[in-house]
Amino acid sequence: MSNKIKIGISIGDVNGIGLEVILKTLAEVRILDYCTPIVYGHTKVASYHRKTLGLSDFSFNVINEAAAANPKKANMINCWEEDVKIELGVANEIGGRYALLSLEKATEDLIAGNIDALVTAPINKHNIQSENFKFPGHTEYLQERSGSNDVLMFLISEDIRVGVVTGHIPIAEVAQQITKEKIVKKLIMINESLKKDFWIEKPKIAVLGLNPHAGDNGLLGKEEQDIIMPAIQEAFDKGVICFGPYPADGFFGKGSYKQFDAVLAMYHDQGLIPFKTIAFGTGVNYTAGMKFVRTSPDHGTGYDIAGKNIADPASFIEAIFAATHIVKHRREQEALLSTQLRSGGKIIETAADVKDDAN
Repeated sequence: MSNKIKIGISIGDVNGIGLEVILKTLAEVRILDYCTPIVYGHTKVASYHRKTLGLSDFSFNVINEAAAANPKKANMINCWEEDVKIELGVANEIGGRYALLSLEKATEDLIAGNIDALVTAPINKHNIQSENFKFPGHTEYLQERSGSNDVLMFLISEDIRVGVVTGHIPIAEVAQQITKEKIVKKLIMINESLKKDFWIEKPKIAVLGLNPHAGDNGLLGKEEQDIIMPAIQEAFDKGVICFGPYPADGFFGKGSYKQFDAVLAMYHDQGLIPFKTIAFGTGVNYTAGMKFVRTSPDHGTGYDIAGKNIADPASFIEAIFAATHIVKHRREQEALLSTQLRSGGKIIETAADVKDDAN
C-alpha cells in the first residue's frame, strides 16, 4: 500500500458541479483499487453537496496531511475553518475564493511531493482572480508555481490527442503569437510526452495550418509557408516524426486524425472544438511539460445544472485514471533507467525498448 499512487483533488468552484462529479467518482469503490484520493476542501461543504445528491452512505476520512491518508478510503483535508455560504449555480466571489484556497493547498502538496498527481475540478476564470491568482486558467497558474519554462495544454482521450501552440489568449493575438520557435518547442514537448507518459515508441504527429485551407499556397495567408512549414522541418530534423500543415476542416472532417498519435493545433478553439465534438464527456485536459502530473475533466463549472444531480462524472473519472496511468508510466520508466538494464550490450532507455527486446 505504501507505493499506492496518491491523487490530490482540488474542488473547483463550490457553487458549480465540481464536488458533484468528485463525490460521484469517489462513491465508485473501484477507484480505490487504483489510487488513494485526497480531496482538498472542507467536510461541511462536501456534506452540503452530498446531501443534495442523496449520497447518504458516503463519507470522507478526514486527515490533516497527505501522509496520513488511508489507502482504503476517500480522504479529505480541510483547507479553511469558517462556514461557507453555498449558492448552487451562482457565479460569485465566494466560489472563486474557496476554489483558490483548495487549489493553493493541493498545489503546495504536489510541489512538495506529498501527492503524486493533481486532478483539478473546474474553476470560474473570472471570480477566482485575486492578488494570488492573475492567470487565464489552471495551466498558466501551475506553470508558474512549478517553475516550468513552458507547458503544453494537451487534450487526451482514447480516440484523439490534441495539443495547442497558443492557449488562453484572444483570437486577435493568435497570429502574432505563432512563431517557428514556439511550434518546434510544442512539437518536442508532445513527442516527449507521448514517449514518456503514454509509452508510444515512435509517435507520429500532425500539424494544422493557421489559415483556411492551410493558406492555399500563400493566397490566404503566408504563415504556413514562412513559419509553420520551416518549424515542421526543423522539428523533423530533431527527431520528431511530424507532418503538415493540414487544413483543419478537412483533416477532422475526413477522420485523418485517426492516422496520428497526436495533433498540434495553432490555437485553442481550432483544437478544442473538434476534440470536444469527438471525445466530450470522456476527454481529459493534461498539462504536459511539467515534472508534476496534472489532469482535469474537459468540462466547465456547469452552473446551469449545479445541484440537479445530472452532472456526468465520466470525464472526471477518466482524469483520475489518466493521472494514475501517467504516474505509473513515469515510475516504471525511471526504474528502468536507474537500473540501466542491458540487452545485447545496449542500454535500454525506454519501456518501449523493453517490449521490443521481450518480443
